[in-house]
Amino acid sequence: MIDKSIIEATSSWPFVEARKLVKERQKIYEKKGKITLQTGYGPSGLPHIGTFAEVARTTMMVNAIKQLTNIPTEIITFSDDMDGLRKVPDNVPNKQILEKNLHKPLTSVPDPFSKYPSFGEHNNEMLKKFLNEFKFNYNFKSSTEIYKKGLFNSALLLVLEKYEKINEIVIPTLGKERQKTYSPFLPICPETGEVLEVPVVEIKKKEGKIIYQNGEKKIETEVINGKCKLQWKVDWAMRWYVFDVDYEMYGKDLIESANLSSKICKILGKTSPHGFAYEMFLDEKGEKISKSKGNGLTIEQWLKYASPESLSLYMYQNPKRAKKLYADVVPKAVDEYLTCVDKFAQQDTKNRILNPIWHVHNGNPPKEKSIMPFSVLLNLVGTSNASNKDVLWKFIKRYKKDIKISEHPILDGLIEYALKYFIDIVKPNKKYRKPNEKEKKALQDLVKRLESFKDSADPEAIQTIVYSVGKDNGYQENLREWFKAIYEIIFGDQNGPRMGFFISFFGIKENKKYKKPNSAEKKALEELIKVISECDKNMLPEDIQTKIYSVGKENGYKDNLRDWFKLIYEVVFGDENGPRMGFFISFFGVNETKELIISKLK
Repeated sequence: MIDKSIIEATSSWPFVEARKLVKERQKIYEKKGKITLQTGYGPSGLPHIGTFAEVARTTMMVNAIKQLTNIPTEIITFSDDMDGLRKVPDNVPNKQILEKNLHKPLTSVPDPFSKYPSFGEHNNEMLKKFLNEFKFNYNFKSSTEIYKKGLFNSALLLVLEKYEKINEIVIPTLGKERQKTYSPFLPICPETGEVLEVPVVEIKKKEGKIIYQNGEKKIETEVINGKCKLQWKVDWAMRWYVFDVDYEMYGKDLIESANLSSKICKILGKTSPHGFAYEMFLDEKGEKISKSKGNGLTIEQWLKYASPESLSLYMYQNPKRAKKLYADVVPKAVDEYLTCVDKFAQQDTKNRILNPIWHVHNGNPPKEKSIMPFSVLLNLVGTSNASNKDVLWKFIKRYKKDIKISEHPILDGLIEYALKYFIDIVKPNKKYRKPNEKEKKALQDLVKRLESFKDSADPEAIQTIVYSVGKDNGYQENLREWFKAIYEIIFGDQNGPRMGFFISFFGIKENKKYKKPNSAEKKALEELIKVISECDKNMLPEDIQTKIYSVGKENGYKDNLRDWFKLIYEVVFGDENGPRMGFFISFFGVNETKELIISKLK
């Protein structure tokens, strides 16, 4: 365990919260022999990343608590799946199925995905799948199951007993119309199976029953055994009461609801848990992410483009600050993760527990040293036209000759993520532009100086050359414009990597092995020359690329265009890989490219 004096002094938020909890509820948790933390989830739509965040952050709290006390901990992940379906989510198939089952408990609504017995169970299983992938320790509880098994019965009868006192607290917070019909109990209609929000006209405390008005009918029902469920604020308080919850996080928008539920919990006879209100996640437009809208970035998307650890890091950072959650935040989060891992090895205990990585890995982060930022990998994918990991590893091995893939699992994973992220997110938004005459002259000057440069492994020396070329070609007063031109022309973006490092990594010179084409290959390349001749300087790179595809298809490469491009690269560039040809021709020039290919054929 970490020295208590360090824990007491640290400003790391999980430890700050853990200290408060241990101090405020010591008598309570010691009496029952464990500390209980709860996370809540309403499966009215597909689980979004905010739900994951709540479990991740609560797990970080547990890790901090374990440094302060030996009392066992438990995380309850509660699904309010007996709640009635109020509206049809935007991001599901077969919406008509849900439309026919509005107001029914989520576990009584058919699954529009046809994978599970109900919509509620489908969403529950999706949530558990993600939580299991992250190896969280949690105790999943289903509202439907607990209500129907009678495990809430004693608490429901207590709510009935305290009916008036609860109403005295709740009703003043409601609108005038809602005040007339409010009851803590929501009966389940025996005829339709719907969750009814109807006025209760009589309560029978001794019998454990209520009489409610449903249209013209007055119906008597038990409040136990799943015949009724509670309004969610009362339900929330009841769960705190039943499970003896010590700690729960919730969104900032639920602060007033949490205060109300705390008062109800007190009426039931227990102290409400220590709470932590976090800020909301926002989509690209600054709107709150929602299960029903399906806006923002999904858990699946993040895990497609980046590691689980980078997602956990993003969840750790600034929980009381609103955070945008869309694809563009992923590369930065990955690079921050790599930076934190690198720092950890050099830090003392005091600073290690301030490092988010301690909380992501529970004090045992990986020891792998970062080779390069994720952002550079993305640029490398684009400029190298790489379509698989082997190509990128080739460049990495050029930069780090003694590197072993087996010793760099993080980097190996990053390469795969970079390929997927570039194809799905970066590539569709690339906006390459052709250089004007001033820019073309400067870039040609840069190429000449780099070709004559001997120390190709020194990134800083290369960076100096890039600066010098800019100054010598009219950018002395505004080097930012020089780099912006490089990025827009080469990377299709206004920003890019540090050029010294990138060029050093990509390589200035290589051991070229030019291929001598056979007769069929020569014929195909001659056809390519003809097609290139038909292109003009104003043609877009993608249009040129399409023409190159066509030549390959018409010359025997229809089923394997990869071999067609491999032929071009080996003959023209002396390598198995090379730049995206449409972009290269647009940048290098139509006539220049044609002459280059002719020279290689000779």
